[in-house]
Amino acid sequence: MESKLKNEELDLFFKAVLELKDIEECYNFFEDVATINELKALAQRIQVAKMLKQKKVYTEIAEKTGASTATISRVNKCLNYGTGGYNLILDRIDESLKNN
Repeated sequence: MESKLKNEELDLFFKAVLELKDIEECYNFFEDVATINELKALAQRIQVAKMLKQKKVYTEIAEKTGASTATISRVNKCLNYGTGGYNLILDRIDESLKNN
């Protein structure tokens, strides 16, 4: 499936992300390219997705993450009807944790 967002600028950005070698490099790069609030919002969405996959209820997710029900609903929609990005990454993280 071809992304609606695909363009040269995003290709360059994603290539840059793929060159990062470890978490320390991620911190250094993302602190330069994004605001603290943008990073916190992205991190919150991953946490929400993880909790949704664990079958947690919206109220518990909102309480633990501080996410609004609108954010939780959007992430849930992406988990169920999106391109599979959340599931791909969360499954890889789970597999990585099992192997370490």
